[in-house]
Amino acid sequence: MAEPLPQLLVVDDDREIRDLLARFLERHGFRVTTARDGRELRRLWPAQRFALVVLDLMLPGEDGLALLRFIREGGRTPVVMLTAMGEETDRIVGLELGADDYVPKPFNPRELLARIRAVLRRAEAALAPEEAAAVTYRFAGWTLETQRRRLVSPAGVEVPLTGGEFELLACLADRPGRVLTRETLMDLLHGRSAGPFDRAIDVAVSRVRRKLEDDAKNPTLIKTVRGGGYVLAAEVERS
Repeated sequence: MAEPLPQLLVVDDDREIRDLLARFLERHGFRVTTARDGRELRRLWPAQRFALVVLDLMLPGEDGLALLRFIREGGRTPVVMLTAMGEETDRIVGLELGADDYVPKPFNPRELLARIRAVLRRAEAALAPEEAAAVTYRFAGWTLETQRRRLVSPAGVEVPLTGGEFELLACLADRPGRVLTRETLMDLLHGRSAGPFDRAIDVAVSRVRRKLEDDAKNPTLIKTVRGGGYVLAAEVERS
C-alpha cells in the first residue's frame, strides 16, 4: 500500500494565493488544506495532523505570530512563514518563536516548494532512526548525541532543541575552533546561500546561546567573529 501524501495547511487571507498554492503544491505531490484566518486554523487543527504549515504573518484578527505561538505550544509541526518584503522585524520574531523558514512576498512558488521540501527533509531526519554511525560530542560539560538528537546539560538535564537548533549546534561541534561564515552555515543547514539581509542564522545562534550560556550577551562557547561568522570556542571530544 502506498504511503499517503504529506498533508499541508496553507493559511492566507488572500483567496487567490490560497487557491494558487493549493493547486501548485497538489501538482507536486502534496495534499493541501487551506484556511483564511486563525479561526479556521484552530477549527481544523484538532481534526488533522499536518506535515507542515505555510503561514502568512499578515492575517485579519489573530495574526500569524499569535498562530505560530499556538502551533508551537502544541508540538513541533514545521512552519514556513510568508512575509512581506519590509517585515524584517516580524520575520525575526517569527524565527525566534521557532518558525523553520520563511519566504518573502512576492514569491516564486518553486522557491516555496524547495523550502517546503527542505524543511520536511530536516523534520523527517529528526524523527528517523540514525542510519549513519552515531556521534556523540562532549564540550564544556555538555553532551550532544546525534543518534537520539538530544542535548544534555552538565547537570544531566536534557535541553530541548528544535530541528534547526540541533543541526546548527552539530555543525559547530563537528568543526570546533573553526570560524564558519553565515553563508557556510546556511549552505550546510539549508542547502542554499544566505541572502545579504538573511538573519536566520543569527537568530538560530541567539536561541542556542540562550540554552548553552550563563550570559547569552557575553558568550564564551559560541563566539562571534567580527566580519567572519561564528565559532565553537571549546575543546570537543568526539566519540
